Amino acid sequence: MADQLPDIEDHAVLLNYLRDTGRIARNEIPTFTNLAGGVSNRTVHVRRENGECWVLKQALHRLRVKVEWLSDPRRIEREALGMRRLASLAPQGAITRLIFLDPGPNLLAMEAVPQPHANWKELLLANGPQPEHVRQFAQLLGCVHRRAYENRDTLGSEFDDRSFFESLRLEPYYLYTTDQVPEAAPFLRALVERTRAIRQTLVHGDYSPKNILVHDGRLVLLDHEVIHFGDGAFDLGFSLAHLLSKAHHLHDHRAAFAAAATSYWHIYRETIADVPWATDLEARAVAHTLGCLLARCRGRSPLEYLSPESRTRQADAAFAMMQRPPDRVADLVDEFLGRVQA
Repeated sequence: MADQLPDIEDHAVLLNYLRDTGRIARNEIPTFTNLAGGVSNRTVHVRRENGECWVLKQALHRLRVKVEWLSDPRRIEREALGMRRLASLAPQGAITRLIFLDPGPNLLAMEAVPQPHANWKELLLANGPQPEHVRQFAQLLGCVHRRAYENRDTLGSEFDDRSFFESLRLEPYYLYTTDQVPEAAPFLRALVERTRAIRQTLVHGDYSPKNILVHDGRLVLLDHEVIHFGDGAFDLGFSLAHLLSKAHHLHDHRAAFAAAATSYWHIYRETIADVPWATDLEARAVAHTLGCLLARCRGRSPLEYLSPESRTRQADAAFAMMQRPPDRVADLVDEFLGRVQA
């Protein structure tokens, strides 16, 4: 387990590791900075003497949340594979380069995104959405889903294992929430069963503004540890729920987030227009959005920026909409924001 292995956030330990494994010279003294924000990994920025910068990630067995949440740290190997494959599927520059993978201590190193850069979640919370970033967000996901479908014969077998998706998404988001909100259990359990049955494209599984860095006006996607071959509607619902939760949270930017969510769906849909399974995608995307809106208030990982009152209001709105889900994303956006007006 990663928790029982050398802790890379201990800089003396990390320095010895890098020297002993030949990753750096014996006399080199890099600069280390622990990075905050993640719950499932230890993450350290490494600036080498030659100016090269890496980010090291070490997967944890027990995630850093209030309730117990366990996941096999060997998911770091899945993230490395995802990084390699996404580099050929995503637009150029959207995926960081893998430097090395070391399965023993459950860690990898990737090329750091150059400075200056900003986390997109932080930009959204501070200033609301910019249409160009929303456009790139939609096209990036659509490009990955379309190209992965075109290469499904290879990728379907490479990413067939969905155990990390189960332990990090389906269980903590949907199944845990059925215990917290029993009246939502029929909707969520049916959603889980449909999701398990669909294998159409490569699903990132953590497609969220917090996993996007903005550098020189371009979006860079991070954190691929739950990537698998499955239902692309999950990525849509997961990401739409983030945009709508921020619309709920930020009254002054509510109209802009509503427009961004609708635009995001339409641009994504245009990007995958020629994919056969796109014809029945919208209803599944709506269902996953409702599931995630509820789970981010009542699941194992509630959104930290929502107050307890806001979480209750959002959970009530999502549950009410589960009784008769809208058919269209645009209707979902309008109804949800109408229900959470405060």
